[in-house]
Amino acid sequence: MADGFNEARALRVAEIITDFRMLQHQISQYQVAPAAEEYYELGYDVLRQCIAEAQAVFSAHYPGGLLQVPSSNGEKEKQQLQRYAVESSARLRRCDATTDGMHVSVMLDASARRFQAQKIYLRAVAAVRWVNSRNTILQGQRPHAGNAAALRQADTNLRAELSMITDQRCVEDLRTKDYQAGHWLQEDPPLQSILNWIGSQP
Repeated sequence: MADGFNEARALRVAEIITDFRMLQHQISQYQVAPAAEEYYELGYDVLRQCIAEAQAVFSAHYPGGLLQVPSSNGEKEKQQLQRYAVESSARLRRCDATTDGMHVSVMLDASARRFQAQKIYLRAVAAVRWVNSRNTILQGQRPHAGNAAALRQADTNLRAELSMITDQRCVEDLRTKDYQAGHWLQEDPPLQSILNWIGSQP
């Protein structure tokens, strides 16, 4: 696309992929091992869902076969993501009138991945907050009649927090961060385009 903005587009994709990588790292830190009798408690269940969803997002194929499915090797995944950002940026710089859609699909893919990671991250943080609250209530003891009300309240608080993690909130959080960082947002896709892109992926 010969309009003078390909450098800005390339930089924007690199910024989004950097955010995505940071979210990936943060989510990977939220690994907990509950006791067998607590395995199906609400917060632990939510956290397992987050980890599974994160793995699906992180291991999905990238456009044009730029990346293979990541292994469990964190350094290899980092190198692959960096290569994706570099090659995507190079493609954007080469865009011309015959490849108008390329920059759109690359931007959409990167934005969708970051959006999904942000939503997973917020839910994981809420679940970890629940874990910490539960541990404080139990103080190393087993649940009993004396702490049952407090445990129920922790569950209620988690459900309320999860209900506030909407698609719109995730986009607004990301946009606020981007504005504060002074990023070029002229061609960032709107929420509906991101959701449509996610829905169109196999």
